[in-house]
Amino acid sequence: MTDAVTDAVTDAAAPQPLSVLIVDDEPLARLRLRQLLEGEALARVAGEAGDAVSALAWLHARRCDLVLLDIALPGRSGLRLADELRRWSQPPQVVFVSAHAEHALHAFELEALDYLTKPVRRERLQAALLRARRRSDDAAAAPAQPTLVVSDRGRVLRLPIADLLCLKAEHKYVQIVSRRGQWLVDDALTELEQRLGAAVVRVHRNALAAVAAVRALERAAEAGDADGGEGWSVLLVNGERLAVSRRQLAAVRAALAGGG
Repeated sequence: MTDAVTDAVTDAAAPQPLSVLIVDDEPLARLRLRQLLEGEALARVAGEAGDAVSALAWLHARRCDLVLLDIALPGRSGLRLADELRRWSQPPQVVFVSAHAEHALHAFELEALDYLTKPVRRERLQAALLRARRRSDDAAAAPAQPTLVVSDRGRVLRLPIADLLCLKAEHKYVQIVSRRGQWLVDDALTELEQRLGAAVVRVHRNALAAVAAVRALERAAEAGDADGGEGWSVLLVNGERLAVSRRQLAAVRAALAGGG
């Protein structure tokens, strides 16, 4: 009886296997990976796709922990797909699986977890799965980052507030600029300002700057602007400058001094 209770507790505490999406245009290659993953305690196959477009459609509708991604796909390459995925607020981990080794450097520049060459050996796949498991566990154990939840063309995004650079109203939309990419959202700038609170400061009637992203408050080269500016701007960590209106100058100074 004690052994049965112990086994039940151990099973309940065991981590869930990583959900894996296999992306390869060759059915036999997908079958080979699926067979290698059968019986693996670390992972389970959640789906398959034969090209980047199908993979994106699958990932928009569902989520997975890991993508086993071929490079030579019809249409959009696996490298381009990985570059798009890494801009998501919560991207899946990517392990490239390719018949060619020459793309490895580019793959790691795209923050790939690993690069496996075909034919894939079981030992190498298991090593990649172990790395993915550790990274997933580390992310789960890390303190949750405050996020901004917005809608991008019907897709819900969770953007880490610590990565925000600025938000700019453009016609009917707001452009959100982050260290991870840029998005156009339907939310009003005033509503986003209220939700972000002290993390941002209004620098102009059409722009907010993330306080943590401001490198300096500087006198601008221009003498002024149509909004009554007095030649001031904020320099962001990405090198972009935003004009500061005369009306907002005192608030910007206070926010940068820690009194916002």
